[in-house]
Amino acid sequence: MNAEQKEQANGRPETDVETNEQEAGATYDAGASAEGAADTEQATGQSEAQEAVYPEVEELKKQAEENHQRFLRAQADFDNFRRRTQKEKEEFAKYASFKLVEQLLPVVDNFDRALAASKGSSDYEALTKGIDMIFRQLEQVLTSEGLQKMEAVGQPFNPEYHQAIMQVESDEYEEGIVVEEVQAGYLLKDKVIRPAMVKVSS
Repeated sequence: MNAEQKEQANGRPETDVETNEQEAGATYDAGASAEGAADTEQATGQSEAQEAVYPEVEELKKQAEENHQRFLRAQADFDNFRRRTQKEKEEFAKYASFKLVEQLLPVVDNFDRALAASKGSSDYEALTKGIDMIFRQLEQVLTSEGLQKMEAVGQPFNPEYHQAIMQVESDEYEEGIVVEEVQAGYLLKDKVIRPAMVKVSS
């Protein structure tokens, strides 16, 4: 079959086929070029956006680093404060009785003087008077520190303040009243440090 017969069989000349193929190739090349241009334009836009964002990112990094350093300094200050506070608490607990002992030293001095004076004297009345004065001085020191002596006799028995050692018959007091104090009880600033040892009416 010759070319003419092929044309007739296919219904179109070979030149038309070639022309169509060329046009298709040109269309593909144009599309590819347009797509490539679009990709280039997109890449350029992304690059410009990145360049615009980059200084902001650097600023945020700088701020983050500054905040981190500030946090580290604050943590170090807190650790130092905690150690200092702990040391102060330990020293306070160690020397909590410092003030009381300092106030008791004059009482101890007076006891020493009274004992020294009693060795060369038979004046028991003067010795008794001196010891009584020293006892009053001691009471003043303890009272200034918040020590209070309980008033137990005549009060209703209270197990929070009294320790009953005996029940006795009493015509003076009704049942359940403290009639006698065997050992004094004491409060330290409203807290019982030793209950009174008492006898209670039955």
